[in-house]
Amino acid sequence: MKSALILLLSFLLGSASAVRTITIGAALSSERNQEVFKNAVDHLNDLRLGGDVYFNSTSIAMDVNPIRSALDVCDRLLPQTVYTVIASHPNASDQSPISVSYTCGFYNIPVIGIAARDSAFSDTNVHGTFLRTVPPYSAQADVWIALLQYFEWSQVIFIHSSDEEGRAILSQFQTLAEPLKIKLEMTVKYIPGQTNYTNDLFRTVQAQSRVVLLSASTDDAEVIFQDAENLGLTGEDYAWFATELAFKAYNAPVGLLGVYLNNGTDEEAHIKDSVTVVGLAFSEILRTGNITAPPTACKDMRTWGDGTTIMRKLRDTKLTHGQTGLVTFDEHGDRQNPSYEIRNINQDGKAFAVGLYGDIKPIEEPLRMMHEITWPGAVKVRPKGQKISRNLTIVTIPEMPFVEVEDPLPNGVCPSYDDKQVFPCTQQNKTTGENELQCCTGYCMDMLQEIAKQVNFTFTIHLSHDGLYGSFERHNGSKVKRWNGMVGELLDNEADMIVAPLTINPERAKFIDFTKPFKYQGLTILVKKTQKDSSLASFLQPFQDTLWILVGLSVHVVALVLYLLDRFSPFGRFKLAKSDDTEEDALNLSSAMWFAWGVLLNSGIGEGTPRSFSARVLGMVWAGFAMIIVASYTANLAAFLVLDRPEASISGIDDPRLRNPNENFRYATVKGSAVEMYFKRQVELSTMYRTMENINYATAKEAIDDVRDGDLQAFIWDSPRLEYEAARDCDLVTAGELFGRSGLGIGLRKNSPWTHEVSLAILTLHERGFMEELDNEWILAESTSACPQRDSAPATLGLTNMAGVFMMVAGGIVAGVLLIFVEIAYKRHRGLKDKELELARNAADRWRGNIEKRRTLRQTLQKQREEQMRANSLMKQQTSMDSNSTPVFRRQSFAEATGSRVYAATPPPPNYTPTHSCSSQGRSVTWGRPPQNSEYNII
Repeated sequence: MKSALILLLSFLLGSASAVRTITIGAALSSERNQEVFKNAVDHLNDLRLGGDVYFNSTSIAMDVNPIRSALDVCDRLLPQTVYTVIASHPNASDQSPISVSYTCGFYNIPVIGIAARDSAFSDTNVHGTFLRTVPPYSAQADVWIALLQYFEWSQVIFIHSSDEEGRAILSQFQTLAEPLKIKLEMTVKYIPGQTNYTNDLFRTVQAQSRVVLLSASTDDAEVIFQDAENLGLTGEDYAWFATELAFKAYNAPVGLLGVYLNNGTDEEAHIKDSVTVVGLAFSEILRTGNITAPPTACKDMRTWGDGTTIMRKLRDTKLTHGQTGLVTFDEHGDRQNPSYEIRNINQDGKAFAVGLYGDIKPIEEPLRMMHEITWPGAVKVRPKGQKISRNLTIVTIPEMPFVEVEDPLPNGVCPSYDDKQVFPCTQQNKTTGENELQCCTGYCMDMLQEIAKQVNFTFTIHLSHDGLYGSFERHNGSKVKRWNGMVGELLDNEADMIVAPLTINPERAKFIDFTKPFKYQGLTILVKKTQKDSSLASFLQPFQDTLWILVGLSVHVVALVLYLLDRFSPFGRFKLAKSDDTEEDALNLSSAMWFAWGVLLNSGIGEGTPRSFSARVLGMVWAGFAMIIVASYTANLAAFLVLDRPEASISGIDDPRLRNPNENFRYATVKGSAVEMYFKRQVELSTMYRTMENINYATAKEAIDDVRDGDLQAFIWDSPRLEYEAARDCDLVTAGELFGRSGLGIGLRKNSPWTHEVSLAILTLHERGFMEELDNEWILAESTSACPQRDSAPATLGLTNMAGVFMMVAGGIVAGVLLIFVEIAYKRHRGLKDKELELARNAADRWRGNIEKRRTLRQTLQKQREEQMRANSLMKQQTSMDSNSTPVFRRQSFAEATGSRVYAATPPPPNYTPTHSCSSQGRSVTWGRPPQNSEYNII
């Protein structure tokens, strides 16, 4: 009744003065803290955060009995109209204020915890109105993650209790570790309260990791530390991290690292910060609106709706400069940005601070390590974080020139060479299963020896059991997938390191670690050179057949036109046969042909050139045409000879024969290799992958041999190996540009302690130029072969290239010999005709002579007859005169007087035949000597 009157009076006074009274309740651990609480509320009123708000305080001492605590809240706090309750813990007990949270939470009254660190209070489904100025124990996982990153450890053993607190910190650690790729190699869950944990800890002895995270109560930690020491788990090479409670164990080992919450037990500071947060929140709420009064008794079953508003405002409130530092809350109501001290047990067994984590002052890096750390075994050198064996097992695979394998000498030892080092290695006999000695040498072996010197380890080498690089495939036809090849041996702990031309790709990087690349490379295609058959018409290849035909046709057409122009031009050389002033032979068709060919072939023309202006204009045009044709032929012939080398049959990865495969063109890669994974990963190359899937070879050597034999048309593989093979075999050539560029690296197990050091060693070897020396010794050395280099030397002609020219000359000789026989035959035939014509001409001339003689003879005879007649007439006259006057005497005849013979021509007898006859061109000539007989009278 009295409380009701006081409440009513306060309401009336508040209404009259327009001042709102807010009562803050508290359940604290001692009267001292109650006094601190009252003074903090009074100080809050002095700050006048809100002119219309007055804060009142009421508090109780928390009872050890949770039921009694809940009743005290109902009977002593709620009747005071408390809007918020600040809760601590019972005096001389670490019991959480769970009863206060449940009671107030039922009525939706916010509770601010100042000492409760149980992870259960982070569950908003159960404790929806609870927030705290201290972080939960599970928040220590944030500090562990920061320390692991600082020390560069990525594989740990996690030991935790099976209760809710252990599960909470494990869940928090896994949430933070997964994106940072920090691996939980082993988790050990124990039941709290036991007196011996040897069985739980024993399996950690075989673990690879040497970093142990312990979440335990102080009592359990004492037992665990004792059992761990007995098992040798707290000695040198180990690193232990413990929670705040576990760090308090009396037998905490030397080198233990733990965390300690700054101001975690300073209740007075937390009370002051809590009161200030409440004052800031209510001032903001009442400035923008109004709230109803909370329930005043536990029998009041109504839910206070404004309690949710107040809770939300409290979570959003930020106290920048509080007694415990920056005070903010997350969505669960837990304290954000807590400040921790990193503590270490030194060789004297004393704890001292070596670093800080959290928000003492706002900084970018929450972790600051300030002092040297003492590690287990009282050493100052930071452990590797993993079990270290200085004798590493190396797995490799034969792949020239990186790893070359040869048989040992008959005495069972490897040979020694002056120019290269040889390392013994073993290979498992697939028949007997026994390891047989082999000798390994090459690029990777020399690199391995140099890295071992720098990083300080020894090694033994064995060849991959199945001869594969490693791919993720189904095992023995089952649905279970596992890695085979060298990667599988590494994951199965059969090897510590892969030293081979292992391509770094995303598929492998998910399961193993890679060092920095020791060589960068790409993919290329190996094919057999296409040998061009040099035909007899090789010299004709600069021009197409059509062009040759047109050139030949043009020669004859121009020759014909030149002949016609010179023939019909009035100034041409052609003259009629009857012209008397012809000085030179006419330009006949043969001469015109000779001129046209002479100009085209650039040969000297001494005669037979056109004379007319029209023909000479055409000749000049033809000479220009010939110059262009000859120059073009010469240039194309030179280009043809430069390019006329055996080349690759394909242009590269985009060649249509690869993109659109057919049965006559086979190409492949190595099964289970990174190249196969590359084609499988690339969507645009899926067709090629499906084509190669059933053709892929077990080893690169088998595929290269098939390319050399012509059974495989193209082999896709790493560029260093294929360039090495192409340099050694002149029949092989790489086609196209590099694609799928990547790097070759050394493979190790995830979070291996050797990864970082081996990577640094590789970078050092690059800086020293050692890798370049290996390239010159193993990869580039074989490139100085006898194979013709396409760009380094001009093309040289051989008999196969110019055989056609020689055959043309031989054909000309044969044609000349055949023509000479034709000419001889023709001349002989023409000579016979000329001889017959000459005989006929001679006969005709003799016949004409005979005719002339006969004509002369007739004339002579005619004269003789006339003279005879005159003589007879004279004789008659003389006779008559003699008879009349003088004695008669005989007178000589004219013939006698002159002494000449006179032939009397008489017709030939009927049986007369000529003694010579000749017929020529249809004419018949007959001639003969006059017969010496009596028919020819001599007078």
